[in-house]
Amino acid sequence: MAAWSEDGPGGAQPHWRFKSLILGVRRRSPYRGSSDAGSLGYGEDFQKDASAFSWEVKANDRTYNNQFKEQIFLFWRRKKYKGNKICTAKYNFFSFLPFNLYEQFHRVSNLYFLFIIILQGVFSDISTMPWFTLFAPLVCLLVIRAIRDLVDDIGRHRSDRIVNNRPCQILVGESFLCKKWEDLRVGDLIRLHDDNIVPADVLLLASTEPSSLCYVETADIDGETNLKYRQAPMVTHHELNNVMSMASFQGKVVCEEPNSRMHYFMGRLEWEGKKYSLDSGNILLRGCKIRNTNTCYGMVIYAGVDTKIMRNCGKIYLKRTKMDQLMNRLVVLIFVFVALISMALTLGFWSDVTKFKVKHYYIPEKHTYSVISKSFFMFLSFLILLSVMMPMAMFIIAEFIYLGNSIFIDWDNEMYYEPQDMPAKARSTSLNVQLGQVEYIFSDKTGTLTQNIMTFKKCCIDGIVYDPDEEDELHKENAYLWNKFADGKLLFQNMRLLSTVRENKDRVVQEFWRLLAVCHTVMVEEKDNQLFYQAASPDEEALVTAARNFGYVFLARTQDSITVMELGEERVYKVLAMMDFNSNRKRMSVLVRNPEGYIYLYTKGADTVIFDRLRKKDLYNKEQAMQMATEEALSSFAEETLRTLCLAYKKVDEDIYEEWRHRHEEATILLQNRAQALHQVYEEMEQNLQLLGVTAIEDKLQNGVLETIQCFKKGNIKVWVLTGDKQETAVNIGFACQLLSEDMRILDEEDIRGGGGGNVCLAMAEPPLGPCSPLMEACRETYSNLPHIRMAAMVVTGEFLDQLVKSATRMKPRNSIPLRGPEVWRERAFVELASKCQAVICCRVTPKQKALIVRLVKKYYNVVTLAIGDGANDVNMIKTADIGVGLAGQEGMQAVQNSDYMLAQFCFLRRLLFVHGRWSYMRVCKFLRYFIYKTLAIMMVQIWFAFYSGFTAQPLYEGWFLALFNLLYTTLPVLYIGLFEQDVSDEQSLELPQLYIAGQKDEFFNYWVFFQAIAHGTTTSLVNFFMTLWISHDAIGPLSDYQSFATVMALSGLLSVTMEVILIIKYWTVLSVLSIFFSLCFYVVITWASQSFWLFTLSPKTFPFLYVDRNVMSHPSILLVVLLNVSVNTLPVLAFRVIYQALKQLRPKKEEEVMEIPTEEIVTAPRARRSSYAFSHQEGYAHLITQGTILRRSPGAHRQMHPMQSDEELSTSFDAI
Repeated sequence: MAAWSEDGPGGAQPHWRFKSLILGVRRRSPYRGSSDAGSLGYGEDFQKDASAFSWEVKANDRTYNNQFKEQIFLFWRRKKYKGNKICTAKYNFFSFLPFNLYEQFHRVSNLYFLFIIILQGVFSDISTMPWFTLFAPLVCLLVIRAIRDLVDDIGRHRSDRIVNNRPCQILVGESFLCKKWEDLRVGDLIRLHDDNIVPADVLLLASTEPSSLCYVETADIDGETNLKYRQAPMVTHHELNNVMSMASFQGKVVCEEPNSRMHYFMGRLEWEGKKYSLDSGNILLRGCKIRNTNTCYGMVIYAGVDTKIMRNCGKIYLKRTKMDQLMNRLVVLIFVFVALISMALTLGFWSDVTKFKVKHYYIPEKHTYSVISKSFFMFLSFLILLSVMMPMAMFIIAEFIYLGNSIFIDWDNEMYYEPQDMPAKARSTSLNVQLGQVEYIFSDKTGTLTQNIMTFKKCCIDGIVYDPDEEDELHKENAYLWNKFADGKLLFQNMRLLSTVRENKDRVVQEFWRLLAVCHTVMVEEKDNQLFYQAASPDEEALVTAARNFGYVFLARTQDSITVMELGEERVYKVLAMMDFNSNRKRMSVLVRNPEGYIYLYTKGADTVIFDRLRKKDLYNKEQAMQMATEEALSSFAEETLRTLCLAYKKVDEDIYEEWRHRHEEATILLQNRAQALHQVYEEMEQNLQLLGVTAIEDKLQNGVLETIQCFKKGNIKVWVLTGDKQETAVNIGFACQLLSEDMRILDEEDIRGGGGGNVCLAMAEPPLGPCSPLMEACRETYSNLPHIRMAAMVVTGEFLDQLVKSATRMKPRNSIPLRGPEVWRERAFVELASKCQAVICCRVTPKQKALIVRLVKKYYNVVTLAIGDGANDVNMIKTADIGVGLAGQEGMQAVQNSDYMLAQFCFLRRLLFVHGRWSYMRVCKFLRYFIYKTLAIMMVQIWFAFYSGFTAQPLYEGWFLALFNLLYTTLPVLYIGLFEQDVSDEQSLELPQLYIAGQKDEFFNYWVFFQAIAHGTTTSLVNFFMTLWISHDAIGPLSDYQSFATVMALSGLLSVTMEVILIIKYWTVLSVLSIFFSLCFYVVITWASQSFWLFTLSPKTFPFLYVDRNVMSHPSILLVVLLNVSVNTLPVLAFRVIYQALKQLRPKKEEEVMEIPTEEIVTAPRARRSSYAFSHQEGYAHLITQGTILRRSPGAHRQMHPMQSDEELSTSFDAI
């Protein structure tokens, strides 16, 4: 087996990690994808003293590991090392009831109702209503919300159970048994196979790959699509070569405490009296997927909540909508209003009682209470009587409306994704209203905007552009049948190019495809007479696969050679040197000797670096014309947002190579500045190149992404892309989905710091005095350019964010007292600058930085934020945003498990917001406005009646009317409004995204609308009461008694509010007509029954209104009074709305003011051709190849050294758990 055979050349040398420990110098790990600066932020500065390394884990020894305890409270201690079981749910069996009640009573309305219930219970003698009339509805409301929260949390528990029950192989005794993830403990040894997900943070001990390498895919953690490699320490690679040696392994790992730094790890392995250094290159993180590695073995270091990905997941926040916050404030206003009215009426009572006692002093009192005591009790009576002005029924019905709108989301077939059989799912029922008010969308890139599928789309060879043939030509025949190595997956077909290739006469075409077959780090494996490529990135695989289909087939490689089948002829190239990609070089080169003995250099990379290294144009007119044609092709590819690579080569003379080889060898053995010396040597060789052409690869967007983002722009929604991928890739996707455009100014980090030529920088007026960093000094500069960058975008990196924002650990919730200091001014300046840009792209950001950016926007702007992603690296962001949307991706369901809404595709977000979100917001706003109106229209009459009842809290209406008014008589119409009302159809909502802006501005329900509803309801009550009173005043007739007066008031009020609901409904259906009809029928039938002689005889006290309805309905004059009341209430409102709409249509539309960038204020250089270079690759693979570390030497006795159980054995052992 290659993993335990002798090392190749250089294999016996000490690993550089061991050298660094001896020398006492910590070198930058080549495995780390991002900079140290980017990983040491968030207020968790790394402690370099020895006390920081207090995490000790011993292999195969749970007894030793369990002895470590940590203090939690006073003398209570618990195990320091957690199990691997995770729990993302909010409640457990014991905490549900207290925690849920605690959360529910954060709503001011619940506290208000509880206060009134206490008054009713304590002062039952003065209460106009029994205590249970409010207690029962409050309990019902609390139960409904509790059940909703319980259902949501049960879903989280179910998702946790699925994750915790995943199978893994744990070393027990001297064999690996299949156990559950939750059974893992620190120190356990586990075995993983290809395509397995790593269950915990694991120290890689050995693998079946050469030199115990292990390839992992981290797209679910950091969003990067390229494969990364990890390597076991050399000592475990050599010593742990079978199960028996692993069972006897007693190594101890001493490392840092669990933290959230994804790309940073430092520790040591202590074994048999020796110490070996460890870094992030030895660690497999939880959530990674094993790729291109048959089997690997590891030791669990961090488990469960201590793993880095779980440390980045953040807490579960209690999400409240803007509507909830507004209603909390309105409840306080209504309570103050009711208290003031009650106080005013109490003063009237005190005045009347005082006058009555003076005038009728001869009448003895039944009670000995003083006037002050009576007034106090009367105040409480009025408080209880008028408490119905904030109806509890409104909150109960609102819960059913939220639930109904959530069900409509689940039932929407337009958001059903058939390939995965995945419908949309509203996992939270309380946030639907907020879907109609979103202003900022924070989106992941990989798997959210893109499909992560790279396809060879076009190419330009020798200045000639080769586009795919038309579809009718493609279906005639398979163009690659002549090639037995073709895999049949290449969609690109160009018969003209294929004919040129097969003729084998065009030298440039030959070298073009030869370069793609030779210049790469792809590994090849043969299975069942088929070639399978193992590439570090999808870009590399797409290019090598394209060359394969065109007849230049990469067959094999060794440490110093590469074999290619060129149009049926097998050729072996001797590899003399490989010059790897990195973020600074932006290119890769390979120096080879062909079978004829000539030396050639093949280079591929970004156009910006390749063109600078071409040989002089003035000496080669043909090449100059070819380069100009290639630049035009690059511009065309960039406009199509294709990812491009320039290809170039040159022939190298033997004597030049020999001189260069000596300098290269000297650079490779340097102990200091080796990287810089190698870079200089590479630069010398990579000069005077001859351009071959350009490849164009399409990073496929998900279906409908482009149209969705354009719709968001029209709806005034800003989209920020937060990705862990590289800047070039992120920017290219920004252009592909038209977040960025050619006429848009892109602000980079130099511009933001104030050092760029564009003279745009962060600035805030009057920052705090005191010592500031240079970046803070830049923030003090002029802020005048900010309003003029409307057509601008911002592109920043995670490292820059760490330098800019340093107060993450001191974040406070929105509406709290802001912190002071330079960091706050930096934060505010950055957020204000970013908010004025049309788009923001943050690349190379960690999960915690994603959440930090969302939190910053929420902190400084009172806006609704939405986060959408599909991976574990998006969980923290999804939890932090006001609304979290999880995409059901192929790499797991972590994002969905922590989201509020589940979608299958990004494009469905458009319908979720512009249809369901806007409808929900509009419906709830109409529902609230109408409910407040109709409640006040009925209940304000009690105030006017108090002036004529001696300022007593005597209710005017029949008790059954008060009890059933909100429950039956007006419930169905408001339910219809809340569930089915539409101002425009769903098609019009999507065609007119500008309609969405009304929700962002809170136009449908705000303080102004609330006071309008109060004024409208007050006016209706005044008309009904005083119009009826005026007609019946001092008259003898059917309206002269109290009961008839009360019944007329009830009928007038009910018909008035019914006419109002008829006026505001815009979407008329059979249901709307039936809802109004049945509501009136309920009133007629129940009133007839409650005022019947039969019920009166049963309980005269409960049913005192005997035949009053018949008395009222039998007199036409009374009916005319009701008709007059309804007409006076309805006709002026109808006239006002008609006039308002007419004036609104006649009003000239304001032309949108377009802010142009004054050239005298912001000086920009002439726009050059945009480079569309984007290539996913990790540095280090070329070194592994040339050292022979990555190469398999012989397919060996893998099963002898690492016996693997059969599938039947694994399933049997797992079933036995």
